[in-house]
Amino acid sequence: MAKVNSKHQQQLLRFNELCRKIHDSTVISEFESDAEKNKRICRLRKDYAAFVDYYFPHYAQSKCGWFHIEAAKEVKKQKRLRLCLEWARGHAKSTHANILFPLWLKMQEPKEIRVMVLVGKNEDAAQTLLSDLQAELISNQRYINDFGEQLRFGSWEKGRFATKDDCAFFALGRGQSPRGLRYRQYRPDYFVLDDIDDDELCRNPKRVNQTYDWALKALLGSSDMGNCRFIIANNRIAKHTVLGCFTENESFNTIRVNALDTKGQVEWKEKYAFKEVDLMIRDLGYAKAQSELFNNPIIEGAVFKTEWLQYRNSPDLSEYDYIVSYCDPSFKNTDTSDYKAIITIGKKDAVFDIIATFVRKCSIHEMVTYWYDYYETIREKAIVDFFMEGGLLQDMIFDEFTKEGKIRGYQLPMRKDSRKKPDKHARIEAVTPLFERGFIFIDNSIKDNTDCKLLLDQLLSFEKGNRGHDDAPDAMEGALFILNQRGKRLSTGFRSGGFKKNTNRSI
Repeated sequence: MAKVNSKHQQQLLRFNELCRKIHDSTVISEFESDAEKNKRICRLRKDYAAFVDYYFPHYAQSKCGWFHIEAAKEVKKQKRLRLCLEWARGHAKSTHANILFPLWLKMQEPKEIRVMVLVGKNEDAAQTLLSDLQAELISNQRYINDFGEQLRFGSWEKGRFATKDDCAFFALGRGQSPRGLRYRQYRPDYFVLDDIDDDELCRNPKRVNQTYDWALKALLGSSDMGNCRFIIANNRIAKHTVLGCFTENESFNTIRVNALDTKGQVEWKEKYAFKEVDLMIRDLGYAKAQSELFNNPIIEGAVFKTEWLQYRNSPDLSEYDYIVSYCDPSFKNTDTSDYKAIITIGKKDAVFDIIATFVRKCSIHEMVTYWYDYYETIREKAIVDFFMEGGLLQDMIFDEFTKEGKIRGYQLPMRKDSRKKPDKHARIEAVTPLFERGFIFIDNSIKDNTDCKLLLDQLLSFEKGNRGHDDAPDAMEGALFILNQRGKRLSTGFRSGGFKKNTNRSI
């Protein structure tokens, strides 16, 4: 019991602190006339971004993104709304769906909301979410100044409260019965399911399906013939989720927002800089970032297994039979669309060592500079073959190497890999036996490098149908393929370095 009381006290302290913050940040003007106030209210009923800026400065430290405004317009326009907000973590889906959308609907003339039901993963979570909305209604000076005192009775602690203008707000936990839920003559007309998916639920597909059925039958069934706004706010944390079930339902529209768009640009540019997103991806690791920031849940070890990864101190570079440095430039419309990957692998007898990695979202110039710099560090130590994936667009990148070569006074001895490649997934998966049978090692000197970690993250998260990146595994496969073709020294093209041919090379 003591633990329960302690938790309740923490919730109360949080609620009271939030109320204080809201009150202090919503100072009103004493000099505004009634005519000016009415004109402003009329404007804010139409302009969602301005509505957020004026009434909620404590939330509007960053301007609304395009997706907040688009979603708000849909919410206001459609009384019978079915909407999935599949937004990345940190993109304010709870704030907008739980607080700002309903309060914007409430201030419309006539009102667009009467009974709101906020659904969380459990009752306690739902009540905590509801407390944020109640805090606005009792502490937001600007909202109260324009629309009068709000609270009539009830409290978030009891999971329900009503306002003086005959609106009611309820909290429900996942799976709780909403039957008979109404306020006076009004039945629920606004549902929001907030982060209803969690790791425990998603580990059990049967429970996911049961929750989806409950949401459709019990929740929608408690509205007036389905005439309500029904919103699911979640990022996609697993392959099979309640959110996923709704996105596949033809009655539901989906607004999907990742941290970066398909061109590598920040979606919520009003809040985040590219560097911040990139650092978060590195902090989370590739696999977790795909789930949290890109709505692309992946199963680590679906094809490549963690237990297959081996590390050792690699031999001296001169001891290798062959070394290949392979570049996958992943050229798109922008410099930061995909990862540019350069993987260098040495082969001695039947064993391969990954000895250098470059896996970055960067400009073409940075990639070119790295490869030239790497060449200069090893050209007196070993013979290395430099290859880049061939293709029409790659010809444009070759020009960048030529320009850099003119500056440095020599050209990088690089060739195209012009083979006609089969399906990428099949090619990459075909190297799994080398890992499984212990023929591939990662050099100890690079295992803690960010570039190497990205290679391993992309490798472990690799699976067919995955929307994530596979540029580093693709470059790795290219190097391994060429090394496996080395029965004898290539008779054409350049060879870098100054060593004589090793006459003891194995076939």
